[in-house]
Amino acid sequence: QVRLAESGGDLVQAGGSLRLSCAARGIIRGVRVLAWYRQAPGEQRELVATLTMDGRTNYEDSVKGRFTISKDNIKNTLYLQMNSLKPEDTAVYYCNVVLIDGSYWGQGTQVTVST
Repeated sequence: QVRLAESGGDLVQAGGSLRLSCAARGIIRGVRVLAWYRQAPGEQRELVATLTMDGRTNYEDSVKGRFTISKDNIKNTLYLQMNSLKPEDTAVYYCNVVLIDGSYWGQGTQVTVST
């Protein structure tokens, strides 16, 4: 059983920065993709960033140049560094880990960006 726990969400002013963390616990084998998603009120969940095991990253257009996805293999933790935050970045952010035996989600962490 894999458990994911996000942290780092907060209320921040526009232009500020946050770093989200996603700690993974359990037996983690056959990682295919690591990802961050977000869901704003009344909106569908959208993909923000992905990281594959060969180091390739991909970002949603609106966050390119501002967000960085990374991982620490020793700590089994996935990160999302978010800079130059905008009010439209306000959402619940979820980490997602796709393994050979399934897809796992965290419970989400709230990011609120004020004007």
